[in-house]
Amino acid sequence: MGIVPLEEPRPSSATSQGKIALLALGFRPFYLLAAAFAAIVIPAWLAIFAGLLAPPSAIPGLLWHAHEMLFGFACAVIAGFLFTAGRAWTGQPTPTGIPLAMLALLWLAGRLAFIVAPIWIAAPLDFAFLPAVAIALARVLVRAGNKRNYFAPLLLAALAAANLLFHLRVSGIMGGDPLQGVIIGLALVTVLETIIGGRIIPNFTSNGLGGLKIDRNQALEKAALALSIVALLAWALGAPGWLVVPGATLAAALQFARSLSWHPGATLKTPLLWILHLSHGWIVPGLLLIAASELGWVPRSVAVHALGIGAMAGLIMGMITRTALGHTGRTLVAGGIETTCYALIHLAVLARVLPTLLAPALYWPGLVLAGVAWSAAFLLYLTRYGPILWRPRIDGKPG
Repeated sequence: MGIVPLEEPRPSSATSQGKIALLALGFRPFYLLAAAFAAIVIPAWLAIFAGLLAPPSAIPGLLWHAHEMLFGFACAVIAGFLFTAGRAWTGQPTPTGIPLAMLALLWLAGRLAFIVAPIWIAAPLDFAFLPAVAIALARVLVRAGNKRNYFAPLLLAALAAANLLFHLRVSGIMGGDPLQGVIIGLALVTVLETIIGGRIIPNFTSNGLGGLKIDRNQALEKAALALSIVALLAWALGAPGWLVVPGATLAAALQFARSLSWHPGATLKTPLLWILHLSHGWIVPGLLLIAASELGWVPRSVAVHALGIGAMAGLIMGMITRTALGHTGRTLVAGGIETTCYALIHLAVLARVLPTLLAPALYWPGLVLAGVAWSAAFLLYLTRYGPILWRPRIDGKPG
């Protein structure tokens, strides 16, 4: 059974058809805000990196870039996704209307505070978002007795702890590298991706291809998950290389075998499916690049961007198109705009990763190409999905 069913649950009596459409369900404001932020923030970072734009007032430019891509962009999508999935899991209402608007405004306040306010104002505003989302989601799951998905608020709490570590180190209250908080957050998000990916990608593939039979090797699934979690967290927590290198290498091999068992080749004519397979597949080179970085063969940033753009952003683009279609009553079919968005995200990760590995002289052209492709993908998403997100469902149902 998939963890995020796209069919609508039975509406509860608390669901109101009279709410503003944009605030009718969690995915709507958060997908819209995250996509707009993504389209703007990368060009801004490139301008800062090139010395054409002053860095934010709260923290140095590199730290701002790393933090905002994970705790700003990705966590907004995660919040919208989990609020939407939470209603599907339980049949209970998740935040809508004014409570949802307040959470969206809290997220936005955190983004703006980094630009215009000192760190002692920006840090509390930014930190407050994830605990607020975790509490709101936990209340729904506990009320419904939905123990299967208690992991979700726990993951949000772990992400909040990683964000707190970042802020304590940036402000000088705690010693150490602030970027470790971002690396821990990225590892946690990758763990979430591979857990949920294992639940939904084979099911979506089977259902979308007319009942294609996918035999799941449970021993392989469990081994790939367990070793990936250990390797990712060991890397993020600074474990010694002799532990991380073999763990990440073996985890990559198991993930590769696991992904092949889901029949990715059968999805080549179905963009709404191949984007999920391809993006989850980036976890394999991500793990191998972690091992290579621990050996000193490649910079750590290559592994970070393989996981952050290829896997994280790729899966985000796949899911913010799929769930926006499904939860507004539309047919689950990706057209030309969606397919172009998917291709642009993967062009961005290749342009960001390959020059560092193969042609260092092309680093700057690759960086610019990656930024252009990334921003174009999210601008196209806004063009296609902006009207969908702020208008009511076409079938007249709540949500």
